[in-house]
Amino acid sequence: MESQVFKIDDIDKSIIELIQKEPTLTHTEIAKRVDRSQPTIGMRIRKLEKAGVLKFQAGINVKTMDLILARVEIQTLEPNETIELVKRCPYMLNAFRLSGTFNLSVLVIGSKLAHIDEMVNSHFRKNPNVSSVYMDIITDVTNDFVLPFDFNFESCSLNSNSNGQCCGKCFK
Repeated sequence: MESQVFKIDDIDKSIIELIQKEPTLTHTEIAKRVDRSQPTIGMRIRKLEKAGVLKFQAGINVKTMDLILARVEIQTLEPNETIELVKRCPYMLNAFRLSGTFNLSVLVIGSKLAHIDEMVNSHFRKNPNVSSVYMDIITDVTNDFVLPFDFNFESCSLNSNSNGQCCGKCFK
């Protein structure tokens, strides 16, 4: 997969900054602040959205929620397999490919530390393709950090079983 770079100018940067600070601003209000016409702002926002540069995403603010967030660093022979798992598991928020000692970093969330540990053991530590796992619990988030999240905890058998079974959503 070839990465495509999308160039943005100072006006685009100003629009993005305004939307990040105040997502409910109208195109007219943004136009006044960046000294451009409302149709120009609308066109630029659509261009940024179409290119995938600007996204509007609802989710939970990890900074304010009563949930435990962990970063799991993984060295695996099958990174694509792990990325597919992350896409299916409601407790795994995102995965990042890395260079260095570990080749993946996964953000994991849960209501109990024991559940996160059990999930990491089940999915990563017991996986024969995974040679190394390191987990940190994130104790504080400096700025608001909004991520999409599936609150359907009951769908995961890890909540009710202590035998390390995976939830049904993870392996389909």
